Amino acid sequence: MRVFIAGIDGYLGWALAQYLTARGHEVAGTDRFLRRAWVEEMGSASAIPVYSMEERLRAFEEHYGKPLNFREGDLLDYPFLRGYLEEFQPDAIVHLGEMPSAPYSMIDQEHSVFTQHNNVIGSLNLLWAMREVCPDAHLVKLGTMGEYGTPNVDIPEGFFEVEYRGRKDRLPFPRQAGSFYHWSKVHDSGNTMFACRIWGLRSTDIMQGVVFGTRIDEMGDDPRLRSRLDFDQCFGTAINRFCCQAAIGHPLTVYGRGGQTRGFLPLRDSMQCLTIAIENPPERGEYRVFNQFEECYTIEGLAEKTREAGAAIGLDVQIEHYENPRTEMDEHYYNPDREHLIRLGYKPTHDVVAEMKIMLKDLLEHREHLLKYKDILVPDIRWDGSRRRSQVIASEAAVK
Repeated sequence: MRVFIAGIDGYLGWALAQYLTARGHEVAGTDRFLRRAWVEEMGSASAIPVYSMEERLRAFEEHYGKPLNFREGDLLDYPFLRGYLEEFQPDAIVHLGEMPSAPYSMIDQEHSVFTQHNNVIGSLNLLWAMREVCPDAHLVKLGTMGEYGTPNVDIPEGFFEVEYRGRKDRLPFPRQAGSFYHWSKVHDSGNTMFACRIWGLRSTDIMQGVVFGTRIDEMGDDPRLRSRLDFDQCFGTAINRFCCQAAIGHPLTVYGRGGQTRGFLPLRDSMQCLTIAIENPPERGEYRVFNQFEECYTIEGLAEKTREAGAAIGLDVQIEHYENPRTEMDEHYYNPDREHLIRLGYKPTHDVVAEMKIMLKDLLEHREHLLKYKDILVPDIRWDGSRRRSQVIASEAAVK
C-alpha cells in the first residue's frame, strides 16, 4: 500500500514510517518540525537524541535500501498539501500532524487559540484535499481517549445505542474533553464524520490511549533511526516522564492522589494497531472508531510499576505526590471498550513492567543529558491560567 504520514518526524510518525516500510509498504510524509520547536520552547529536549532530518533520511535509506519520500511542509498550506497528495496518490493517510499536548493548550490565550487553529484547520485542509485529489484514500486519524473524558458509565467505541422518549437511535457517544487540545480533537472527529457522510470518504478514528516506550525492533541499533522521547510537563506523557525521572533519581511526580485512570500501550503495540487499521480499511462513506489501548491503570499504579521496574535493574525509585495543576477528578470510574482491534487481530505483546525495564536501560545511557533538565520536571502550567510551580503534598495521609 501507499501510505502518507502527516507528522512523520514525530514520536509516532518516525516509528510508523519504519514499521510500515519493513512490512513492504511505500511510505511518504511531511512535517514542519514544530514538535522540536515546542519542546525547545518548554526549555527541554528529547531524552533520546534526535538527529536532523537529513541524517535521519540518510540512515533510513541505508537501513531499508530505499529513500523515504519526504517533503517539509505545513498542513495549513493548502496548495502544498493538495499538490503532494495529488502526486503521491496514497491508499491511506495517517494523520499525526497536530499539536498533541493538553498542558501546552492551557498555557494562555495565545497557546489555546494556536492549538485549535492549527489542529482544526489542518485537519479540514486534509479532508478537502482528499475530496479533491484522492477520494478513495482511507484516512486513519489519530484521535485520543481524552475526547471521552471520564464519564460515570462504560465508554463504547465511538457510538452507542440510546433510547429516549420511546425512540431508539445509534449516536456518537458524548464527549467530555478536559483541555482545549482535547476539544480540538473532538472538533476533528465531528468534521471527519461529517465529511465521510456527505462526500463518501472513509476514515478510521483511532481513540488512542497514552503511548510509552523508547523503541521498536525495526529501528535496529542505529541511533539515527530512534524516535524522540519527551519528559517535560507538556510533551512528556506519564510513563515516559516517570522513567526519565527514575533514570536520574528524581522523585516521580504523581499529581494529586494519583487515582486518575487512563488507557496505556507500548510504542510497539501502537505501531501494530495503526497498521491493522491501515491494512483493513472501511467501506466508502464509513466513519468508524477504534479505541486503542492495552490496559487501564491509575497514575499511582503506574508510579508503583516504575518503582518495580527500577528495582529490577538496581534503581531506588522514590514517589512524591504534588498538587494537581489540572482541573480533573482525582478518582473516577473508567471502563472503555476495545473490541474492534482485537477482532482484527491485535495481540498485546508486552507487559508494562517489561517495557519499562527496556526504557530505563535505554534512558540510563543518556543520564547526563537528562540531568541538564532536572529543574523543569515539576509542572507550573495550571488549568486556572496561572503559572505556579506545584508543591509536594506534605504527608502521605493527605493522599489516602
